Amino acid sequence: MNANVAVDNTRAIPLWNDPTLPVTARVDALVDAMTLQEKTAQLYGVWVGASDQGGEVAPHQHEMEEVVDLDALLPTGLGQLTRPFGTLPVDPALGALSLARTQTRIAATNRFGIPALAHDECLAGFAAWGATAYPVPLSWGATFDPDTVRRMAAAIGRDMRGVGVHQGLAPVLDVVRDARWGRVEETIGEDPYLVGTIGTAYVQGLESAGIVATLKHFVGYSASRAGRNLAPSSVGPRERADVLLPPFEMAIREGGARSVMNAYTDTDGMPSAADEDLLTGLLRDTWGFDGTVVADYFAIAFLKTLHGIAADWADAAGTALHAGIDVELPNVKTYGGPLAEAVADGRIPEALVDRALRRVLTQKAMLGLLDKDWDPVPAALDGADLDDPAGLRGKVDLDRPENRQLAREIAQKAVVLLSNDGTLPLAGPRRIALLGPNADEPTAVLGCYSFPQHIGVRHPGTPLGIELPTLRDTLAAEFPDAEITFARGTGVDDGDLSGIHEAAQVAREADVAVVVLGDRAGLFGRGTSGEGCDVETLALPGAQQQLLDTLLEQGTPVVTVLLAGRPYALGRAVEESAAIVQSFFPGEEGTHAIAGVLSGRVNPSGRLPVSVPRGPGSQPATYLGARLAHASDVSNIDPTPAFAFGHGLSYTRFDWADLAMDAQEASTDGEFTLTCVVRNTGERSGTEVVQLYLHDPVAAVVQPVQRLVGYTRVELEPGHARRIRVTVPADLASFTGRDGRRVVEPGELEVRLAASSADPRLTARVTLTGAQRHVDHTRRLHATFEQEPLAGT
Repeated sequence: MNANVAVDNTRAIPLWNDPTLPVTARVDALVDAMTLQEKTAQLYGVWVGASDQGGEVAPHQHEMEEVVDLDALLPTGLGQLTRPFGTLPVDPALGALSLARTQTRIAATNRFGIPALAHDECLAGFAAWGATAYPVPLSWGATFDPDTVRRMAAAIGRDMRGVGVHQGLAPVLDVVRDARWGRVEETIGEDPYLVGTIGTAYVQGLESAGIVATLKHFVGYSASRAGRNLAPSSVGPRERADVLLPPFEMAIREGGARSVMNAYTDTDGMPSAADEDLLTGLLRDTWGFDGTVVADYFAIAFLKTLHGIAADWADAAGTALHAGIDVELPNVKTYGGPLAEAVADGRIPEALVDRALRRVLTQKAMLGLLDKDWDPVPAALDGADLDDPAGLRGKVDLDRPENRQLAREIAQKAVVLLSNDGTLPLAGPRRIALLGPNADEPTAVLGCYSFPQHIGVRHPGTPLGIELPTLRDTLAAEFPDAEITFARGTGVDDGDLSGIHEAAQVAREADVAVVVLGDRAGLFGRGTSGEGCDVETLALPGAQQQLLDTLLEQGTPVVTVLLAGRPYALGRAVEESAAIVQSFFPGEEGTHAIAGVLSGRVNPSGRLPVSVPRGPGSQPATYLGARLAHASDVSNIDPTPAFAFGHGLSYTRFDWADLAMDAQEASTDGEFTLTCVVRNTGERSGTEVVQLYLHDPVAAVVQPVQRLVGYTRVELEPGHARRIRVTVPADLASFTGRDGRRVVEPGELEVRLAASSADPRLTARVTLTGAQRHVDHTRRLHATFEQEPLAGT
């Protein structure tokens, strides 16, 4: 330790290295001992790539930033290492060794011995070469199953923590407002309650493994005009409060998320990165968040270059720091020299630096990074010979069988059967025509933040690192006695019509035609779905609709399968397909799940997290609309979807009956209970998803016609039944009133127990009595579901 460090000489170790002391005391002592340059060094990251030879990481050259001189930076310390695994294809064991060696150097070079906090992407699994590619978040939403998502997140977190990563940049809690937006695949759905509950479960799982979960993008990113990435957002304060903010509120309050990432967009002229009312007033002062706020990549610089509200880099730094952004990512730009110089000459108060620094150091202390016995060697390398990098290659498995089994379970639960005339499940077909651009494409199951699609595409010739069986492969295994003939027909988006005739001929000669359509995930226009891959309409990309329409004319039953990142209008196929199977980028085990649904080995139980439009030009539209947002006599545009939010079919049948309520009235600060019986009247086991919607006929401000306030999955054997008991707090009827405060009003409510937003099965009415009541972020957030097996079933 450098002699210039002020320490208590009566102590064996400096205060900040002593884990027996309160974190506050340790952090205060460290802040007091630091120079200004050492303070600001903790507030930025450096984008690096781990070495595939096990050597130290190297700074990543990004087209938006100049090369960082790591040697010059390290003597004052370093706050974060950006994406050591998610930048280059690196064997996981050698990546862990590379990170450990770099952390050793970082700690040895700065005079306090502080290592960096390492973060990586984990949107659909750890974004590292060779790591399990799980289904994308839109598939998480389709499961309506927080428990399984929680288990998945815990597995992802264990893999990340095991190789030395501390923070994961997930989940995305943006609520879909316009399905033309390219990042729909990264979201959980179009309903804030579904997004909140599934997202909170993901946070709980990730945090349980010791990974700092990062909520993004706070807030309004998904509400950009015309579905364009980074376009301005024009939501009003009520939509922001009642639709966009609740998932973040829930994930902080119930999930324990320790980090939040700002949104790129501006709302009514105020960029999120500069919004003190949002990042400090609401997030910290009202909600009590005490973690770190990290900048979305380049967002602070964007205050100057894109938003035009900062004159120079120092101005951008001061604006963001004042608003409440603690850490600049991915690279040092504004929080380095420009910030230090502005503090030194009095333009920016040093107190703002200290405020952010305390949050950063507190998090590092809680992660054990300030402890005297901190060890840079992660658990995955315990007992390994670190002097033999070649011997480590292949020793760390990030795609273990238990991971793949979990990925398959989620994929199976997420497949949505949209329609079926009885053709499915396929009963021993002799000849199957397998058609379409995604039928024999391994990466058709992956989203844009999967490693192969995000990074691997930049390294042609590098193995994928994981097994990705195509649907052609898994159908051949699922139907070993069938003759399967493949024809591509057309590409995803090339518009090529030359192969459609061949596909039609193959279809005519088959017993059933399975046509596999959808997206190719990519970034910034390199795909049809993904970040920066926005679309003008929800028509199928390229010539896929022409292919589909031609196949529908051949006289052979057509089963339409979608592997996509967003919902698409399917034209005449909605009525004319024998069946439609929707899967949202289901991950590496996805084709096994789809093949199982087609054969009947898997009884589908997925439900739509987003509505499927009837026409390609009806956006923006979600089920969560006020009366004027629905079909009316005063407009010739009908936004009614082909398949509604929450919709999904099964291979068995369910009967809903015996609705009862404990009372017809409840106070505005009370609760009410209703019960019903759900029975499996079919011939095989299956899962029904009971959804609870609230309709408020008369309110002080315009309300959605209905909104989801609860749900539960009900698994039943044939002939068996369960009594579902739902206790509903009056708090769930709250909304943002005329004065901007959240209110529960007295009056009549309609409560719908439904199989989808368009399929209410049982409807009850209750009157809330008593005084109008204001509620806040401490209100009750959930209905309570109980399931009771009925005697004799």
